[in-house]
Amino acid sequence: MSRRGFSPGRALAWIYIGIVVVVTIFPFYWILRTALSNNYALSTDPSSLLPVGFTLGGFKRALGISSIAEAQAQGGSGASLDTALFLRNSVIYSAGLTACIVFCSAIAAYAFSRLQWRGRNAVFTTLLCALMVPGILTLLPNFVLIKDLGLTNTFAGMILPGAFFSAFNIFFLRQFMLGLSTEIEEAAIIDGAGPLRVLFRITLPMTAAPITTLTMLTFITTWNDYFWPLLVTNDDSVRPLTLALAVFKQSSPQAAPDWAGLMAATLIAALPMLLLFVVFGRRIVNSIGFSGIK
Repeated sequence: MSRRGFSPGRALAWIYIGIVVVVTIFPFYWILRTALSNNYALSTDPSSLLPVGFTLGGFKRALGISSIAEAQAQGGSGASLDTALFLRNSVIYSAGLTACIVFCSAIAAYAFSRLQWRGRNAVFTTLLCALMVPGILTLLPNFVLIKDLGLTNTFAGMILPGAFFSAFNIFFLRQFMLGLSTEIEEAAIIDGAGPLRVLFRITLPMTAAPITTLTMLTFITTWNDYFWPLLVTNDDSVRPLTLALAVFKQSSPQAAPDWAGLMAATLIAALPMLLLFVVFGRRIVNSIGFSGIK
């Protein structure tokens, strides 16, 4: 196969792609550069592209393994993060909510796509209207409900309000299930299989790719959630890592923020999500393409 010759259009396309890549990656590099800098030295050369006063002290403070004296000597506030605890909280919150949402969405999508029942289209149209409701409108009613149930500062209080319904997830899976062949299901029904057996033994295995995609996307969205945990938690035993970063930033209001430690903690919080995108990025793109969503 012969190589395509040079053309101004191809050159402009590669230049554009290069610019997009640089603009996308540069913020991550700047976070890393700040995390590897001495917090005192940062103010002396804030525009340097390289770490200023290279040190791993920011990561030590973020991991909670730096002494107060060491932290203050490098411009830190003396505060540290119990990263292991907050990572555990984030994993429990994200994994629990993701499992509930994906499971309930898969069952609902099966009912809307594979079962015939009166009023199905009307109910689905009503469900689609939920996509137009801003999430901010449901925060206050959910908070009042969780408070009245006595579930503040608990993982149950964080997970339950959003555990059973996601309009986008149901729509996404329904679009994929509508494209599945019905012959296998019909054969299973003739052999005596009920709807639940067809769902768990046939339909869900055939929908593994989009379910994996939704699992990743929901987990990432939940991992980055900030406002809802802020409303219902104020205890470190359940506080997720995203909320702990804000507390770490405000730990010394009389002094300048510990930018090096904060950027190091931000990298630690973002690393699991970056790894998920690297591992499952191609599957996510392919599943969205096969789902029929334009």
